[in-house]
Amino acid sequence: MSKGKKILGEERRNLILSKLQEEGIPITGGDLAKFTNVSRQVIVSDITLLKAREEPIIATSQGYLYLQPKQPEGTVEKTIACRHTPDRTEEELNLLVDHGILVKDVRIEHKVYGDLTASIMVSNRQEVKQFMNKIKETNASYLSELTDGIHLHTISAPNEKVMANAEKALKEAGFLIETTS
Repeated sequence: MSKGKKILGEERRNLILSKLQEEGIPITGGDLAKFTNVSRQVIVSDITLLKAREEPIIATSQGYLYLQPKQPEGTVEKTIACRHTPDRTEEELNLLVDHGILVKDVRIEHKVYGDLTASIMVSNRQEVKQFMNKIKETNASYLSELTDGIHLHTISAPNEKVMANAEKALKEAGFLIETTS
């Protein structure tokens, strides 16, 4: 983009959408603002408009991400139930990503609001570190603090073996809530 030239309206939103689709990684609102020569607040509005058109864009702790609709063949996705104290969050996430897992989100069942879901989208230790730093910088609470540590994660693995190994490690570390028949 040429320095100083503001990109207007629909053209800017199309450009943002293309950039998110092409990159395939989270891009911060600040970076998108620089790219299009507008304020970050304009980007927030543009993302809201794109989401209203049902574009699969999510906000993660690393930035905005366009969700690619198709997962690679063989990919396994599962929801797991976990329980731990806030001080073990980083340990839990690192355990998962070290086993080759993508942690997509965290979900709780709140007494008043029902299901609450927050996107995490971490797949390596650097992303976990960024997520944890964002929590600390903003003094945000963990959703699981509202439910005595009980929460769900949607996780994705390249295959069944990777998923099974990660679940075994979670169980051994005392994170996984066992189901009883």
